[in-house]
Amino acid sequence: MQGLMMQTPLLISSLLEHADRHHGGTEIVSRTVEGGLHRTTYRELHRRTRQLANALAALGIAESDRVATLAWNGYRHMEIYFAASGAGSVLHTINPRLHAEQIAWIVNHAEDRVLFFDLTFLPLVEAIAPHCKGVRQWIAMTDRAHMPSSEALNLMCYEDLLGAQPDRYTWPQFDENTASSLCYTSGTTGNP
Repeated sequence: MQGLMMQTPLLISSLLEHADRHHGGTEIVSRTVEGGLHRTTYRELHRRTRQLANALAALGIAESDRVATLAWNGYRHMEIYFAASGAGSVLHTINPRLHAEQIAWIVNHAEDRVLFFDLTFLPLVEAIAPHCKGVRQWIAMTDRAHMPSSEALNLMCYEDLLGAQPDRYTWPQFDENTASSLCYTSGTTGNP
């Protein structure tokens, strides 16, 4: 006898679709590194996440590719979480409290292809970039008005990246046991 439960994979994208469908107007509030509060809804989060999933595809990010973040908790970080893992790539959140050498080692070991970062980490990103040859794109999680200049990096602006993409995206279906995220330990006696 077979069970009568639904045979639907439990995917990260399903969580976001559910939130949009049943709680679309619910407000999400976060603090930004640029200062102030940002207010959005689950519906808007879903829309922007679909744009980011399209952007990741345009950057050549495929299923199982690692997408790194060096960021605090905020709405853009949440968008990356849902877009990367929802599209089948692996979100690699990096502990910003580690030393630059450890972060570079982690980025290389994980084989990260793109790295999104909050503006507060620009000096750290500039320090590790020469040692992270596998990273194809460095993306500052900000808008055009706050976009820094960097002679060490060819930076991309997060909001420009999103703005260039449509908000229509069909989330792929894959085995629910597929990796969605990656974390390293703090490395007390050696590399994490």
